[in-house]
Amino acid sequence: MVVTRRKARTRARARQAALGSYVAVDRRAPVSQLAAQLLRKAFPDHWSFLLGEIALYSFVVLVLTGSYLTLFFDPSLAEVPYRGSFEPLQGLLVSKAYESTLHLSFDVRGGLLVRQMHHWAALVFVAAIGVHMLRIFFTGAFRRPREGNWIIGVTLFLLALLEGFAGYSLPDDLLSGTGLRTANSIVLSIPVVGTYLSLFLWGGTFPGDAIIDRLYIVHVLFVPGLLIALITVHLIMVVYLKHTQWAVPGRTNRNVVGQPMFPSFVAKSTGLSLVVAAVITLMAATAQINPVWNYGPYRPDQVSTDAQPDWYVGFLEGALRLMPPAETVVAGHTIMWNVFLPAVVLPALLFAVLYLYPFFERWVTGDLVEHHLCDRPRDRPVRTGLGVAAIVFYAVLLVAGGNDVIAVVFDVSVNSLTWALRVAVFVGPVLAYLLTRRVCLALQKHERRLLEEGEETGEVLQDVAGGLAETHEDVDRTRRYRMLVRDVPRPLGHPGPGAPLRRRLQVSLSSWYSRDRIETPATTEERLQATGRTVDPVAGGPAEEE
Repeated sequence: MVVTRRKARTRARARQAALGSYVAVDRRAPVSQLAAQLLRKAFPDHWSFLLGEIALYSFVVLVLTGSYLTLFFDPSLAEVPYRGSFEPLQGLLVSKAYESTLHLSFDVRGGLLVRQMHHWAALVFVAAIGVHMLRIFFTGAFRRPREGNWIIGVTLFLLALLEGFAGYSLPDDLLSGTGLRTANSIVLSIPVVGTYLSLFLWGGTFPGDAIIDRLYIVHVLFVPGLLIALITVHLIMVVYLKHTQWAVPGRTNRNVVGQPMFPSFVAKSTGLSLVVAAVITLMAATAQINPVWNYGPYRPDQVSTDAQPDWYVGFLEGALRLMPPAETVVAGHTIMWNVFLPAVVLPALLFAVLYLYPFFERWVTGDLVEHHLCDRPRDRPVRTGLGVAAIVFYAVLLVAGGNDVIAVVFDVSVNSLTWALRVAVFVGPVLAYLLTRRVCLALQKHERRLLEEGEETGEVLQDVAGGLAETHEDVDRTRRYRMLVRDVPRPLGHPGPGAPLRRRLQVSLSSWYSRDRIETPATTEERLQATGRTVDPVAGGPAEEE
């Protein structure tokens, strides 16, 4: 009894201390108010919104597995004789980085599983970010007020590529060493400063003795720190700006309809995190990836056959292979256009377009309204066409990165394949844009016909005169709402004869961007209702959560 009373008094004191501490903090900061607002925050429910969460939880797996691997990995390039369990390499001089990777794979309990989990999680992380950004792009979720979050997302994608390349290069095997040699050639191709950058990064002429140490610090400290900071800001902005949602009855541009964060969203999100971790673990346990013991240690005078980088930087490899040889000697300095253009200028332009696109679209359309409803890709044929063209462009470069393997497997000339891909990299995106634009317009016409005639029932009736006709029924309310509630800008008006060049260019681009539209048949009342549901929340009143 005495012991029980002491435990009860101890628990009471602990509760009182916790309550006192909470009250003290709450008096100095709005903890209760913020917690209440956060817990009742509404999150719309749709499968496409899970892509960002998959990226987040794969990053969590990356951090956990990477923390474990750092306990055993040695990034030194100092050579030691290999004395581990892998018999074919016994006694061979290898770097400590390569030796510690083999030690992790064969001599540390669970080391190979964790190492493969880390690699698979990295691939899932980059892929999830990429597909999530495509969802944001095609649905217009980058528009005002989310331009800043789009910039953060593009930066996260860029950092993920850098993080993946740094981790891929650490084992110092023959495959990763070949990648580093390619990276060194890219750095050297930069005019004027390329040689100095190479000497600085590699600690001397290639292969140098400092690159692995420096990539290790970048991989485990600098880039992860930036990723964690940007992900935190990104999530705060998502909560602050409210989540976008699809247009269904009850959802407008001025409200957010969804499940509260607690307990519904938290329970689902926790389940998704466990599923992501389980799938990555299953992939690591059943699908071998990056078997460095098969490649052997890196030697500067050797290159692996079929050497290919991870898929997310495969487009750079493809661009290098498709670029014809071109060099220019200026004042005794050689400018390697065949490396500089595809590996430095091209990615710089691609990311510049990604960063600037929200502002370009806002300028072209003159749209300054806040948007919280997702666009359907078919309602924006030009934007959708541009997005598909970019995907085709990337796909052609990715295929070109393995042109030698494709030529061997299918027994075709590698030169003929290269020339075919050189044509495809220019023609393919144009055809993809034109075809996608036509498909979007065809889908709009199909919806117009549905609204005019109704949906086919599959029943055929015969009239008294012997004629046959198929019966139709009205489109259901949810689908009709989705067809009618859309926010498609109209082309800007004619600027007049004395307008400046910038204004005339804006109007011309606006006509190209917004002229493709199929008007939907709707009553005056339906048009007024649709306009009311897409009105600017700043002008139409504060947003609500349900």
